[in-house]
Amino acid sequence: MDVSVNVFFPETPAFAELAPHRGVYVGDADGRCEIFSWDTESGASRQLTDRAQGTVTCAIEPDGQQVWWFDNEFNGIGSWRVQPFDGSAAAQPAGLPAGRPAGLAMALDGTVVAGISDERGLAVYRRRPGRPIELLRKQEDYGQLVDVSSSAGLVVLAGEPDAPNAVVVIYAETGSVTELAGSPHRLWAAGFAPAGADRLLLAVQTLTGYRLAIWTPEDGLSVLEWCEFDTEIAVSWYPDGQRVLVRQDRHARSVLQVADLTARRLTALETPPGSILAAAVQPDGDLHYVWTDSTRPPRLLTGSGLRLPGAHGVEDRHPGRREDVWVPTEHGRVHALVAVPESPGPHPGVFLLHGGPFEAAMDAYDPMVSVFLSIGCAVIRPNYRGSTGYGQAWRQDFGDGVGLTQLADIAAVLRYLTDDGILRAGQVAVCGQSWGGYLALLAAGVQPELWRAVAAVNPIADYAAAFGRSTAAVRALDTALFGGTPDELPQAYARSSPSSYLEQVRAPVLLVAGTDDPKCPPEQVQSYANRLRELGVEMELSWTKSGHEGYEVDVLVETLGAVVKFVATALGGRPEPATSGAR
Repeated sequence: MDVSVNVFFPETPAFAELAPHRGVYVGDADGRCEIFSWDTESGASRQLTDRAQGTVTCAIEPDGQQVWWFDNEFNGIGSWRVQPFDGSAAAQPAGLPAGRPAGLAMALDGTVVAGISDERGLAVYRRRPGRPIELLRKQEDYGQLVDVSSSAGLVVLAGEPDAPNAVVVIYAETGSVTELAGSPHRLWAAGFAPAGADRLLLAVQTLTGYRLAIWTPEDGLSVLEWCEFDTEIAVSWYPDGQRVLVRQDRHARSVLQVADLTARRLTALETPPGSILAAAVQPDGDLHYVWTDSTRPPRLLTGSGLRLPGAHGVEDRHPGRREDVWVPTEHGRVHALVAVPESPGPHPGVFLLHGGPFEAAMDAYDPMVSVFLSIGCAVIRPNYRGSTGYGQAWRQDFGDGVGLTQLADIAAVLRYLTDDGILRAGQVAVCGQSWGGYLALLAAGVQPELWRAVAAVNPIADYAAAFGRSTAAVRALDTALFGGTPDELPQAYARSSPSSYLEQVRAPVLLVAGTDDPKCPPEQVQSYANRLRELGVEMELSWTKSGHEGYEVDVLVETLGAVVKFVATALGGRPEPATSGAR
C-alpha cells in the first residue's frame, strides 16, 4: 500500500515583524528537514541550509534581513549561525557559545537574546547591534528562554511550572530579577505583548482548570477569572496586543479560540475536526496553523488561504474504521483511539503508546497505524493517566508509581477490547517511542502474560542510568515526576525501571535506538539488550545514526519498516513491504 512517510516539521513559519512578507520555515529537502526563506509577495522560496542530519531550529530578525539557524550535531550540541535572507552570502557564526539551544528571542531594536544549555545549566546571552555579547544570567537548574519584550528591557525565562522559579523575569539593564513561583498554582510563560507596555502573557493552572494571566512590572500577576478552560491550553498574542489566540487540546482533538482582553469575551474559530499541532497569528494578522487528522498528514492551513511553497491539495485516505472508545476504570474513564480493519473481528492488535509523558494520542496522522491496518491488525492508541487533554487531575495522576500507573490503564483497555470482541486474546503487541518506548519495555516485564511482542524506539530502559547521562531538561522532568533524583529516591526509580523486570520478560523484544540520542542515552539501551541476550530472550537491536527526534525520511522509513516487520512476524503474519510509496 502507499503511505505518507514525510518529514513535515510541526511548527508554523516565522515572519519578520517589520517586514511581514518575509518569513522562514522548516521544509522538506530530499527527505530532510532544512531551513527555507520565503517571500510571500513574490512567492519565491530559497533553501538556506543543507546539512546531512537536517536543520529544524530557526528565526528571522524583525527587519527581515537576517535568518538565524542552529547548526547542531545529532546529540543536539551546536551553535547559532546567521545568514542573509536572500542567501547572498554563506552563514556566519553568531558569536555565541556552543551548547544546546534553549530559546531565541528578538526585539525591534535589533537586540537578540539566546538561551544556551549544557551540563552546567542555562546561560542567557544578549547581543545588541554594535556591542559585545553580554552574559545576562547563568543558573545551574533547568530553564528555557521564552521571550524578550519589544522594548528589549525585560527577558523572561521558564522553569518547571511548579518550581519556585517557574517564571523568571530579568531586568536587562540591571540584571535584577523577579521570580514567579509555580505554587500554589502552576505557571507557564507565553511571551510579551508585541506592542505597547511590557505585558507578559501566562497560562495558570487553578483548582478548577486553566486560565490566562497578565504580569506587568507595575501591577504584578493578574489572573483573568472570566477566561477558564477545563483542559490544557497553549496561548500566544495577536499582533494588536489586545487579543490572545488559545489552542485547547481536549479529548484527543484541538480547538482554537480568541480571547478579547478588552471585551472580556471568548470566540471560537472555525477549524476542521482533528488536531492542531501549532498555531500562530502572524505579524500581518493572518492565522496560520498546522492541522492533521488520523487519515491526513500534517499540513499548514491559513486564514487567507496562503500555502507553503510546493504544498499540494491531494487528500490522503487510508483503510479501516476509526472510533473513540471510553473504558471505565476505578480511576476514571480511559479514552482510546481505536482503528480496526474492515474485516470482521476479533483481530490481532497493536498498542501504540505515546510519549511525553505529558503528551497524548491525538486524532493525528501516524503512518504506522495505516500500515498495521493494511495487514489486518487493529491499532489502539490509549490516553492513560498523565496524558494531556483530560484535565489536571488526570494529567498529574501517577499514584501507582511512574509508569506502573499507565500500565494499569493500558491493561484495562486491553481487557475491555478483548471482551468486546475487537482484539484476539493472546495476539497483541505493544509498541512505543521515547517515553512510550519506555512504557512498552516496562510492560514487557511487568505484564509478560499480556503481550505477544514488544517494540521500543529510543526508549528508557534503565531510569537511573538514563538520568545520569541525559540532558538538563530531561533530568528536571524526571526529578519532578519522581519527586527527587535517583540518589535521593533509588527505590522509586528502580520500581519504575524496565531493567528491574528483565527476568520476567517472555515476549520477543525489538529495540531501535539512536547512536547519538541525548535524551534516552544509547548506553543504557545496549546494557538492557545485553542482559536480554544473557537471559535467552528472543530480541533484536537496531541502531540508527540519529538523535532522539528523527526528521530524516530515511530514518523514519527504516524505523517504520523494522517495527512493522518484527511485530507482524511475532503475531504470525507476513506483512507487505511497509515503505511502499513513502515520501
